[in-house]
Amino acid sequence: MNTDWYVLITPMYLIVGLGNPGKEYEKTRHNVGFLCIDQMLQQWHLPDVKVKKEFAGAYVKTVIEQEEVILLKPLTYMNLSGNAVSTVMTYYKIPTDHLIVLHDDIDLPLGKIRIVKNSSSGGQKGVQSIIDHIGRNFIRIKIGITAGEKREAVAHVLSPFNRNEWTIMKESLNKIPTIIETLVREGLEKTQNLFN
Repeated sequence: MNTDWYVLITPMYLIVGLGNPGKEYEKTRHNVGFLCIDQMLQQWHLPDVKVKKEFAGAYVKTVIEQEEVILLKPLTYMNLSGNAVSTVMTYYKIPTDHLIVLHDDIDLPLGKIRIVKNSSSGGQKGVQSIIDHIGRNFIRIKIGITAGEKREAVAHVLSPFNRNEWTIMKESLNKIPTIIETLVREGLEKTQNLFN
């Protein structure tokens, strides 16, 4: 099969990591989605994402299992993530079931990974913004950010990981590229069975 032709006629995937732009947010819990994108760039030996103003985000294209994929960091700040996501999806004609969103989850234990589809935002403002723009029929990879008792929500999600927490989080981040590859290659159900 001519793989170039195959890629062109197959809807691409959009992999979105949610976070906030700016140095002050880089290693905070709310930026786990950005950290996931960074992990994929590193493990797949990709160039860094490049800002495109029309998309209100920074992105890079790659290919996984003969499927064309875009990695995107929305630069709108968390609560307006849907603006960037919907713009990219419209531009590239990406169906909602080819959208995978990675984000922090305050209700999951630190480092716990949960893969879901077509579910409510659970109070995650970036996810809610995406739902408001395109509906709920997309895949989410939720990564737990809470060790011990939760503090006040805003203070908690904007706090950095301590050294011990970062060790746990790094183990989870290392799994993300394999999870994405499995989703693209094997589909949702197989991936959930393996990683949930």
